[in-house]
Amino acid sequence: MLLRRLILCTASASVVFFVVTTTGAFAQDFTFTIHHFLSPKAPAQKILIEPWANKIEAESGGRIKFEIFPSMSMGGKPPELYKQVRDGVADIVWTVPGYTPGVFPRVEVFELPGVHNGDAKATNLAIQDMMEDIATDLKNIKPLLIHVHAGNALHTVSKEIQSFEDVKGLKLRSPSRTGAWMVESWGAEPVGMPVPALPQALSKKAIDGALIPFEVAIPLKVIELANFSVEMDGGERFGTATFMFAMNQNSFDSLPDDLKKIIEDNSGAAIASEIGDAWNNIEPLGMKLATDKGKSVTQLSSAESTKFSAANDAVVERWIDEVSGKGIDGEGLVKKAKKAIAEHSK
Repeated sequence: MLLRRLILCTASASVVFFVVTTTGAFAQDFTFTIHHFLSPKAPAQKILIEPWANKIEAESGGRIKFEIFPSMSMGGKPPELYKQVRDGVADIVWTVPGYTPGVFPRVEVFELPGVHNGDAKATNLAIQDMMEDIATDLKNIKPLLIHVHAGNALHTVSKEIQSFEDVKGLKLRSPSRTGAWMVESWGAEPVGMPVPALPQALSKKAIDGALIPFEVAIPLKVIELANFSVEMDGGERFGTATFMFAMNQNSFDSLPDDLKKIIEDNSGAAIASEIGDAWNNIEPLGMKLATDKGKSVTQLSSAESTKFSAANDAVVERWIDEVSGKGIDGEGLVKKAKKAIAEHSK
């Protein structure tokens, strides 16, 4: 009888152990870090990162959790974010591909002047149409969203820009190497720097101005530092920057299929339109904030805008020549990107 009880107890214990361990395996939690270079109050965190993380945490029943580290609080500098996510130092990052020149040559097509027309939603949807065309650039990571903002206005501290001649000789912060080419084509001097360094550079008058959208000017307080902001005729912008919200491939692969699906269902085309609308909608708020502070917000005349566009066309040709030398059909990418953006702008 004693032996029978011992066998039954041992069997029961085994069943309990099996239930507990297998149930625990199926209910395993995954905690991922999200690292980016802007403040926790920036639109990048408030509009994209936090809502995205909250939605996935809810849909996963809490099995996926996120820890958000803004302002490079995990260490390093903004140009290192891509390497951090590629190598698994951070599970997810939000960064600017242009901070690592040469790594994302195909993605660059969307930031070229004359390709992006100032509508973040249209360009975001065009990027989704062309994900296969840029896939080679993204092979070492899991892209969650490649997107743009509304585009760069030109903000200056002391000199109002009303003509093409007005920019000559100015030191202007550019967001990327193609942005630097654009500034050079105007006869100005490009100064490359990650955007968090911009307020100090402006306050110390180390530069005369910068190319950024109004939504970035808000959290960085550039609106307080710059006295003049200008767009081209009709609100067209001076190119844009592309942004990358990406996950470490091994971190993504660690998830079971049901949780992978939740990530997939909340990435790429599923959120491109919404994020585009959000970035478009914040620009007028930033412009109003500037005018409410007594700052000048203007548009160039049609004639002067044409002069900038003519110079910008040379930048596009320079880019086509360079990437074509690497075996990339630059001309084909430009044509395809312009066509896709036009279709989504209707």
